[in-house]
Amino acid sequence: MSVPGSAHLVLAPGVVHLDEPSAVFEAMLSGWARQQKSRLLADATIEPRLSLVRRFGEFAGSHPWDWTAGDVEDFTASLMAGDDRLAPSTIRGYHLTLRLFCDYLLDGRYGWVGQCEERFGAIPSQVCHDYNTAAHLVDYEGRPERRPFTYDELQTLFDFLDSRVEVVAGSGRKGALAAMRDAQMVKTAYAFGLRRRELCFLDVADLRPNPRMPQWGTFGAVHVRYAKSSRGSAPQRRTVLAVPEFDWAIDGLRQWVDQARPLLRPGPRQELWLTERNQRVSAKTIDKRFAFLRAQAGLPADLTLHCLRHSYVTHLIEFGYPERFVTEQVGHSYASTTAIYTSVSNDFKTKTLQAALQRVYGTNTSNDAHTTSQDDTEGREEG
Repeated sequence: MSVPGSAHLVLAPGVVHLDEPSAVFEAMLSGWARQQKSRLLADATIEPRLSLVRRFGEFAGSHPWDWTAGDVEDFTASLMAGDDRLAPSTIRGYHLTLRLFCDYLLDGRYGWVGQCEERFGAIPSQVCHDYNTAAHLVDYEGRPERRPFTYDELQTLFDFLDSRVEVVAGSGRKGALAAMRDAQMVKTAYAFGLRRRELCFLDVADLRPNPRMPQWGTFGAVHVRYAKSSRGSAPQRRTVLAVPEFDWAIDGLRQWVDQARPLLRPGPRQELWLTERNQRVSAKTIDKRFAFLRAQAGLPADLTLHCLRHSYVTHLIEFGYPERFVTEQVGHSYASTTAIYTSVSNDFKTKTLQAALQRVYGTNTSNDAHTTSQDDTEGREEG
C-alpha cells in the first residue's frame, strides 16, 4: 500500500531526465509536500519548509544523498554571521525542518533510499543530530527588548491616539474614520488581550453580551474564531470576557460600531475593522499602522502590537485575577505558558512590599521604603 509522498508516486517510471539529480531532488520535495498535506498542514507551513530545504541545498552545493553534518554546521555559522544574524529560535526552527526532511527521506515507507542507491550509488543520511543543532533550553526565547508596556507608556499611546482623531477630524481632511478605527483597534487589542490575527478577523457578530453586565450591551465579550491553531487542526475558539478595569474600551467599541463604521457604508459586510475601500484590515496593515503610531507617540521601537497582549496578561495578574482565568482569557493551553508572559511592574511590587511591611511592623514605612529604593539606585549607579 502506498503512502502519500512515496517515491514512485512522484517519479514517473521510465522517464529519462536531462538533469536527473535535480529532477529527483524536486520529486523529493513534492513527495514531502504531499506527505505534509496528508497531515492537514497548511500551505503557510509547508511552503517555507520547502524553501528552506532548497536554500540549504544551494548553500551545500549538493543534493540530499551527498549532504553531510558539516554542511549543517557551515550553514548555521553563516546564519549567525554579520549584523543580520538570526534569532536562536529561528535557527532551531531551521534545524528542525532539515531534520524532518531527512527523516522523511530515510523512512522505508517512502522508498527514497532505494531510489538514490539505484540512481546515484549513494543514500541520504540524517545530517542533523544533537551535537550540531540548537537545543531548546528555556521556555521563552523572545528578544529581551520585547516587554509589556508600562502604565505611563500605555497612557502616552492612548492619549496620542485620542488626540490624533481630534486633530484629523478638526482639520477637515480625509482620514478621520481611519484614525478612529486605528485607535479603537489598538485599544481593543489591549483591553481583550488579542493576538494580531485574532484582532483583524473579528466580525461584528463576534461581539457578544455578558449576562452579568447587561448595561454593556453586545460589547461585554468578544468571541475569537481565528485563534492560534495547533498543527493540522482548525483555529481554536474562545470567548474573552470584558473586565471592569478595561470597561473604558466598551464605549469606544460602541461608538465605532454604532456611529463610525456605518459611515463606511459596509452594507451586509460583517468585518469589524474595514478600510475606506470596504476591505478587511489585514495583519500586515495593522503592523504598519501600529509602527507609525508608536513612532509618532515617541515610544520605543521594540514595543510591538503583541506587547499589548503581554501587558494585558501582566495587568490582569496585578489586578488579582487567578491565573486560570487569565489563561482562559488569552487562550493558552497551559498555565505555564501564561506565566512566561507575566512580569508585574515595579509599582505593583513596591505596593505589595509596603503592604507587607505595614502588616508585619504595623507602621507606615512607605517613606523608609522610598529612601531605601533611592539608596539602592544610587548604589547601582556608582557600581
